[in-house]
Amino acid sequence: MCRLFPVLLLVLAACSPQAAKPPAEQLIYAGGSRDRLCLAGERGGFIVYGEGDANCMARGRVDRTGDRLVLSTAATHGVPIALVERNAVPAPSPLLKSSEAASIAALDHVVVRSPHPERAIAFYAGRLGLDLRLDRSNPAWGSRLLFFRCGDLVVEIAHDLNKGVSDAPDQLWGLSWRTPDVAKANERLKKAGVEVSEPRDGRRPGTQVFTVQSHNANVPTIVIGGREHWP
Repeated sequence: MCRLFPVLLLVLAACSPQAAKPPAEQLIYAGGSRDRLCLAGERGGFIVYGEGDANCMARGRVDRTGDRLVLSTAATHGVPIALVERNAVPAPSPLLKSSEAASIAALDHVVVRSPHPERAIAFYAGRLGLDLRLDRSNPAWGSRLLFFRCGDLVVEIAHDLNKGVSDAPDQLWGLSWRTPDVAKANERLKKAGVEVSEPRDGRRPGTQVFTVQSHNANVPTIVIGGREHWP
């Protein structure tokens, strides 16, 4: 997500041992353990339960705006994140004077830069419940890379090894879109007036990528092809 939506503040209040718990069907957890995202009707937050499910404590905030639940940037360490419930799969966008091979099939991955990789693991895996698939440090790149799976999407966390660890906020760093045919998508975008680089080999074996240099809302953007999706 590229921007934080205007929000209506709906704060989860702290609860006491005597406070009544909402019915089970009103609780939605992002994961099976505690210290996760919890939604109860119009309330929401990151909570921790004490012994006996008592002494709830709000951690962060969830704000509702339209069909979105917007997490506070304090809770997400600076990255604008909203949750959207979909009861049905949206219809695909119509192809306008284009072949399916030259189209953008899906969002492949989102890149977030973080000065604190362990904090990122605690948030994306521990609180949001995403599946940590790979944790790799590459001194040649000067980076530690974390890959979390969210359905067919990958959230990539990049940490600069040369800068060390700090409590500074994370940053949304880039988007990678998937296409069936890199060459055809590259040519189609050029004809549409979009500035793009020439295709080049990607870091993932068997892939090619190109950079989108305009019409990207100042978000670093690439298009990737050669593999249908992440393993």
